[in-house]
Amino acid sequence: MLWGIWLIIALFILVILIFLVYYNRFAVLGNRIDNSLSQIDVQLKRRADLIPNLIETVKGFAKHEKEAIKAVTDARKALVSAKGIEKKVKADNALESALKTIFAIAEGYPDLKANQNFLELQRELSSTEDKVAYSRQFYNDSILTYNNLCTTFPGAFFAKLYNKKEREYLKIAESERKFVKVDFD
Repeated sequence: MLWGIWLIIALFILVILIFLVYYNRFAVLGNRIDNSLSQIDVQLKRRADLIPNLIETVKGFAKHEKEAIKAVTDARKALVSAKGIEKKVKADNALESALKTIFAIAEGYPDLKANQNFLELQRELSSTEDKVAYSRQFYNDSILTYNNLCTTFPGAFFAKLYNKKEREYLKIAESERKFVKVDFD
């Protein structure tokens, strides 16, 4: 009889521990997703902070390229003021496109291409691009882990119990999916 009571108490404690473990797993994974999203924000902000210096350097060399400079400035403003991940990704894509134009313009100005400030800013932007890409990958990996927990048993049971739903991945724009043809002729 006493043995049966201890068994029931042990089973009750085990069940409570299982509920706590799953609750904590969802909390930890949710926090990891939030953290990885904030890391993307940090890298996008870092890149946005580099843009004014790049623009000033380019302005000194390419005074008649005002349209391209304005496009970068406007794209930067849109990124800094964007709210929500979808709007930030869209603004980031516009900024990347505008920056490509600036770097293409730089090709026509040998003095600008050789300018130490411009070269350093290019390196910093390139480094930041790598960090943005890594942050996006880490975010999507975190989403994958979370979504796997939400859709596999017994996690799916606990996800329903705790009202946890699958989250969306960061997706690349359709324009970035296009096949790039390299021609060495």
